Amino acid sequence: MAIEPRLIIELPSEGALERQLQGAALEAIARGEVVVQPGPTDEEGSLEAAAAGQVVMSVPSPEALRRQAEDVRRVIADAGTGSAPLVIAVGAADELREQEIAELLEAAGHARRPVILRIERDG
Repeated sequence: MAIEPRLIIELPSEGALERQLQGAALEAIARGEVVVQPGPTDEEGSLEAAAAGQVVMSVPSPEALRRQAEDVRRVIADAGTGSAPLVIAVGAADELREQEIAELLEAAGHARRPVILRIERDG
């Protein structure tokens, strides 16, 4: 039986982060809990504007997800109903660690809507 993904990671295509995730996939990706979606970038290398979603939190880097784990859980739990995916925006990253998305995975497991971790640009 296939596992339903709990988290979608949107990131700039052909960047350092995409290479890192392809080379040494996180356990959550291997288990099917996380889906990675590389997207087109603008001329400055930033991910193009999102087509859909409600930004519920913005942080400068993935490390902030660990430091602000309680805030991550709160904003996802308090997002209410709706149809738009919940978006946690990260300003820049060139690497993601399992522990940096662990709290997001936990919170996303209780979300009423899809959850997207959107990495705006490579770090």
